[in-house]
Amino acid sequence: MNIGAIIIIVIAASGVLMMRFRKRWLAKINIAFTNRITGLFAGWLPGFGILTHVGRKSGKVYRTPVNVFRGSNGFIIALTYSSQSEWVKNVLAAGECELKTRGKKRQLSSPKVVHDPSRRRFPFPVRFVLKAVGADEYMELAAHEDSHRLYFTL
Repeated sequence: MNIGAIIIIVIAASGVLMMRFRKRWLAKINIAFTNRITGLFAGWLPGFGILTHVGRKSGKVYRTPVNVFRGSNGFIIALTYSSQSEWVKNVLAAGECELKTRGKKRQLSSPKVVHDPSRRRFPFPVRFVLKAVGADEYMELAAHEDSHRLYFTL
C-alpha cells in the first residue's frame, strides 16, 4: 500500500470518528463552510435537499442542506447530528417546512422524530454510512398534494 492510500484511509477514518464523537464541533464547521458549498447542488441531486425553515426564536428564514429520501406519504431526513440540531427544533416547533429536492419545492408538515437503530427506511449504502457516524434518528414529514406552492416569503 502506498503512502497516498494510507493518507486517504486516515482522513476518512478521522472524519468518521469526528462525526461520531465530536458532532457539535463538526456541526459548527459545517454551518460555517460545508453547508455553503453543498447548498449549491443539494436542491438538485437525488438523496439531497435544501430544507427551508423559520427560526423558532429569531423568526429568521434558514436554508439547511439535508440528506432526504422519499417516505410512504412524504419524506424522511437523516438526522446525522441528532434531533438536538437547531433546524430540527425549528421544524418541530413550526410544524412545517419547505423542501427543495431534485429541483422541485414541496411543502411538508407533521414532523416527527423517529429513533431507529436498524435504519431500515434508508437505502442500503446510506444505512452503512449512518451506522458508521452513529446516526440512528430520522425526521418523517408528510407532503401536501399542493406541495409545489411556495409558503415562505424568501
